Amino acid sequence: MVQLSTSVYLLGGLLGLLLSPVRMAPTPASMCTPLKTLNDSLSHRRRYMKHNFPIAYTIKVHQEEVFKLSNINRMRLQVEGLDELVLQRLWFQVNQGVLKKIIQVMPERHPSRPYATELERRFRDVEGVFVQSHPAELFQQELPETIQEIWDNLTEESDRVPESSWRLASPKSLLDNFCHTMHCLFSECFASTEAQQDYCAVSHWRKGRKKPSHPES
Repeated sequence: MVQLSTSVYLLGGLLGLLLSPVRMAPTPASMCTPLKTLNDSLSHRRRYMKHNFPIAYTIKVHQEEVFKLSNINRMRLQVEGLDELVLQRLWFQVNQGVLKKIIQVMPERHPSRPYATELERRFRDVEGVFVQSHPAELFQQELPETIQEIWDNLTEESDRVPESSWRLASPKSLLDNFCHTMHCLFSECFASTEAQQDYCAVSHWRKGRKKPSHPES
């Protein structure tokens, strides 16, 4: 059974979608405004999470917090009939920890601290709408074994996590993952007027680096 704290109710590729269908859940319309506001903040991540840090600066995070599009696509392959809401819940749990760790390494007067704390506030706004938009019973349901293992690892006390389970990652790369996976899991809120975009494809974000209209990557 999922272990939920009072502060957290929450807990890719085309081939994966073909081989192991995902039960897609429509994103509640009420989530789109706070998600787009969060996305606006993420569009400034290069300035605040790269330029204001030393070159090659990294922080220690749990290996599960290096949460990429490839992780989502792999889980879709491994878990038959995986409900999209399960992945969304996991996304909140992962990025709660990511934001907390980024803020913890910054002194009070660090030039990027106000940005990071505002980003966390906007993330909490989205989280609150997510919880309110779904029945409470949803958050009491058992998770698939593969997802439950990841969740348990994420919620393990830091002093009990083996050294081999920690990874070094730059604040910028963590927020890149945050942004890309957000678009993948809540794609309905970021629908483009151009040809339909596959936000879960790594190639989409590689092409996006050359197009200012896309969020920074």
